[in-house]
Amino acid sequence: MRRPVAWAVALVLFAEALGVAALNWFLGVVVDRQDMSLAGLDPHVMAVSSKTGGIVFGLYFALCGLVALLVAVRDRAPAGLGRVLLISAAVVHGLLGAVAWGLVGPTAFLVVVAALGLVVLLLMTYDHRPEEPAGAGPGTGTGPEDGAGGAGSPVTPPAAPTAP
Repeated sequence: MRRPVAWAVALVLFAEALGVAALNWFLGVVVDRQDMSLAGLDPHVMAVSSKTGGIVFGLYFALCGLVALLVAVRDRAPAGLGRVLLISAAVVHGLLGAVAWGLVGPTAFLVVVAALGLVVLLLMTYDHRPEEPAGAGPGTGTGPEDGAGGAGSPVTPPAAPTAP
């Protein structure tokens, strides 16, 4: 169940990286060809800013997709910077969803929220579990799953009283 989610998140984030980069690049080309200023801003600066922003955000989403791909390949929870990147991607998708609802419409909102849901599902399915103490694995006779219960285990029954 966990691996397909990680693969789907990686695929969605890579597609989003390409889409965001291509859209911003296209907008930069349009602004450059229009050769019109907005409130006195230089059109060339606006075009370069749009293209640069597209590349930066495309690389950001691609890096988040790479983290999700590594999670899928290793079948382990993301740790450290990877976990921070995925959490930040979830926050960015939440903000994009709010903007998409207001500026584009409910369809774009649903697409962004679906991506948000996948990222959150990835983070939740690979949630860290507390580590087992050494020697408490199955077959050692000390874990509760063996039925024996080790000395001092909370499932160990008290000693039976003996007759004098």
